[in-house]
Amino acid sequence: MAKRPQLTGRAAILAVVVCAIAMSLAYPVREYISLRRSIAEALEEKAMVEAERQALLARDRQSNDPNWIKKTAKERLHYCGPGEKCYVVMNPDRGKEQAEVKRPATVPPWYQTLWESVEAADKDTGRRAVTGKERGGR
Repeated sequence: MAKRPQLTGRAAILAVVVCAIAMSLAYPVREYISLRRSIAEALEEKAMVEAERQALLARDRQSNDPNWIKKTAKERLHYCGPGEKCYVVMNPDRGKEQAEVKRPATVPPWYQTLWESVEAADKDTGRRAVTGKERGGR
């Protein structure tokens, strides 16, 4: 008997049809999966926004409570009620650091700055002229 070939014409046509079906379904399946993923992300974002909304509503309801308003005024603004004695305890080391940081830089008077710019223009240096303090004199 003659040996039959492994790949017949029918098998080849069947393979081509199966590949064509797989190729035609690949793009829609990929889009479907992508859309499902974006829907899941949108649902997660919606849940986060809803939780934030609920927190803001609770905060709004809390701000209508007069006791909360008094408590917040005492904590944040250091207010005292009538007849109360309030004390503020400050850390001495911390106060010195804050005082040093808050000290503004010494700014020369406007006329001194004007005169320095005139001198710089006369000397054609294009920058601030050296003041008497920087020269070591006056």
